[in-house]
Amino acid sequence: MDSAKDVFAHRGQPEPHPAIAPLSFLLGWWEGAGVVGYPTIESVNFGQEISFSHNGKPFLIYSSRTWLLEQDGKIGRPLAMEVGFWRPQPDNQVEVLLTHPTGITEIYIGKIEGTKVELITDAVVRTASAKEVTAGKRLYGLIGTDLGYAYDLAAVGQPLQPHLSAQLKRVAGTA
Repeated sequence: MDSAKDVFAHRGQPEPHPAIAPLSFLLGWWEGAGVVGYPTIESVNFGQEISFSHNGKPFLIYSSRTWLLEQDGKIGRPLAMEVGFWRPQPDNQVEVLLTHPTGITEIYIGKIEGTKVELITDAVVRTASAKEVTAGKRLYGLIGTDLGYAYDLAAVGQPLQPHLSAQLKRVAGTA
């Protein structure tokens, strides 16, 4: 299979909606590793898989899950996960809605510039039992053929600062 179009056709999915064209470089299944840290947690390496797919409507369907990478390289316990939707808007703008099973939902607004997307939170909503998260900033982009990203976080009384970064390889689908 040489393209995302072939992968989606193979899975019986409809043609991509023309509105998602600016984000088409994200389509596929990505896997890789990164590092996470914050003043309130110890820095560790993690593994991750992200998928960007579509159902023929004018948005991408997003899913991410991470797990601890042990010092010997073995897969450890599950860490975080999030799911959501990336909604391209006119003039290369984008709206991203993300939900975490820890009781947090984030709405990001941002700009698509070629194969780079910069996002900043417009709103963060949390349940009574969720930890305090007040803001986030994300950067996604291609580094050669890899997907790189960085996530800055403001949470638990800390100001917005680097939280995690990763570099992922596409393992299925292509733009």
